[in-house]
Amino acid sequence: MSPMETTTSRVGITTTVPVEVIFAAGLEPLDLNNAFVSHPAGGGLIERAIADGFPQNTCAWLKGIYGAVVELGPRRVIGVVRGDCSGAVVLLEALEARGVEVIPFSFPFPPSREEMEREMNKLCLALGTTVEDAEMWRRELLPVRELLGEVDRMCWQENKVTGLEDHLRLVGSSDFGGDPGRYREELEGFIEETKGREPLDEREGIPFAREVRLGYLGVPPITPGIFSQVERLGARFVFHEVARQFSMPNHVRDIIEQYLDYTYPYTLRARSEDINRESEKRGLDGLVHYVQSFCHRNMEDVVFTRALGAPLLTVECDCPGELGAAAVSRLESFIQVIGENL
Repeated sequence: MSPMETTTSRVGITTTVPVEVIFAAGLEPLDLNNAFVSHPAGGGLIERAIADGFPQNTCAWLKGIYGAVVELGPRRVIGVVRGDCSGAVVLLEALEARGVEVIPFSFPFPPSREEMEREMNKLCLALGTTVEDAEMWRRELLPVRELLGEVDRMCWQENKVTGLEDHLRLVGSSDFGGDPGRYREELEGFIEETKGREPLDEREGIPFAREVRLGYLGVPPITPGIFSQVERLGARFVFHEVARQFSMPNHVRDIIEQYLDYTYPYTLRARSEDINRESEKRGLDGLVHYVQSFCHRNMEDVVFTRALGAPLLTVECDCPGELGAAAVSRLESFIQVIGENL
């Protein structure tokens, strides 16, 4: 495929959307978050946005997504204007001003089957496909989603998958790397490779009676080093709240229900119920809530601190790179207090 064909067929997405619709239209989804955070010059993408007028004191994800579109050139972008980022509308307008075709998508609030059907039909119409064809793709993707569930299980139950490995596979399910067949093969190979590993919770050097089991809450981090950092401190993330939701882990009857069952765009109460349920099942000792600087989701702790049953630490980060010294120090203290009381 030529670069021109790739640019034409590629559709950028600003967060998880009904990816089945994109595949049904014969197009290739590109999660702009993943493209930004994995870019070898992510800081340069942010600088490009600043040069085009984005303020310094705005979310780095918004600037990075903008820079990724400019750098990678998808001509169409699907942006979630309700149920994700409060700055998405302005981001889409900035992209539209550059000649990018923008397609808005809304998660209904409160969740409503009728409203979701309406949004799904609008998205299908914009891309030239049908809900029926998207449903066929949902079924096609079920085996891949089941493999993601197995990777996640091997993380929390068999303790053979690191927090970073689990995170990367789950978060990648937002677009399946643009190629579900290849993604499935990679998952199958990874699962086979990890079967022979020794359990990570039995590794040497854990300073406590046992490994501290943590849950990661909130949006995927702009600093993925957080996963390795906690393992150096004697802990491990065995639950990834939002990334797990990207994989659509529950059995549902159709594509409409699948995106109504997806907790992240809706209420904090529903998210809290999911977190508490998984905390008990996975035997979590504590929860780390990652928040992005200059993001409205920083206010989620108003609810989380009252609704969640496990100890909670909030860590805030801004730009790509290593975790700051303050964040590392707070993580270390949190893990130590938990570990010494196991």
